[in-house]
Amino acid sequence: MTEEQYLKAIEARDKSFDGKFYYGVITTGVYCKPSCPSRPALRENMRFFETVDQAERQSLRPCKKCNPRDVNPLISIAGYIEDHADEKITLDKLGEISNLSPHHIQRKFKKSYGVSPKEYQNGLRLKNFKSALKDGDDISGAIYEAGYGSSSRIYEQIDGRIGMTPAAYRAGGKGEEISYAIRKCALGLIIMAATDRGVCLIHFGDREAELKARLSEEYPHATFNETEPSSELSNWIDALNDHISNGAEKPDIPLHLNGTAFQIRVWRFLMSVKEGEVLSYKEQATRMGKPKAVRAVASANARNNIGVLIPCHRILRGDGSLGGYRWGIERKRALIESEKSLSKLA
Repeated sequence: MTEEQYLKAIEARDKSFDGKFYYGVITTGVYCKPSCPSRPALRENMRFFETVDQAERQSLRPCKKCNPRDVNPLISIAGYIEDHADEKITLDKLGEISNLSPHHIQRKFKKSYGVSPKEYQNGLRLKNFKSALKDGDDISGAIYEAGYGSSSRIYEQIDGRIGMTPAAYRAGGKGEEISYAIRKCALGLIIMAATDRGVCLIHFGDREAELKARLSEEYPHATFNETEPSSELSNWIDALNDHISNGAEKPDIPLHLNGTAFQIRVWRFLMSVKEGEVLSYKEQATRMGKPKAVRAVASANARNNIGVLIPCHRILRGDGSLGGYRWGIERKRALIESEKSLSKLA
């Protein structure tokens, strides 16, 4: 952050910056968090710190009004990861900046953010990597900028979430082979598509041409192979249809998520919502620990490309109405009513 950004956050008493930095006032000998209600000090008397330890090493004491040490340490951990996403970060290091044990960090962070600290960092790296590729950086440069230590292990480190090779992603899927199948199911026609790492798209529609067009829009330059009726994809579709129609156990199908760290966090949360349960967008955002990010959560839901297995249909508007669904309101209603009926029988 720049000095101007520090000052703007302090002037606005912006709570979203609490835990990300602290400011000290040398004339009073105290340090505060950005949201402190105290009257702002003169700029020349202010000093900025990343941690409370840095402030206290300058012989500053915590402000009694804002209690700067009373900040959720997980916020500090997330902020540190965001600022050092291109570096190697260990749980021991996170323990040093938060005064928490590695075990406690791992457990609490995953509960609050839906992913482990390492997965959170991988998501940030992936976002930076994809951005660099789209901006025209060469492969080696994008790998370096994102903080990947070795091109030979990049696919392993990014957890397969691009869904294709880096060069293919930058070129809209050029050179990538994606298998797909279109079959009839309880919700009309379904298209299921997969890379060699798992299913990357499940859409529903009324016409084959419409479904093929959606796949092409997502991966405009990929090579597509339509599979035979006896293929594994067809078996997966049959298993998913049995789940939708008859309440069979949800099939264990490998997924190949393609999104930002935040989107992936939203989608993983959706997969934790139980069958028969519905939430509002506000409830979803609150449970995720992001009560002010209702619009961002709703936007991530709308970007879901894997219908039913990532159950965005279980999220309603605040007034209880169905709200939007990219595959049609009637399909959303049918899914919710079916799941509610089956949950009552369970």
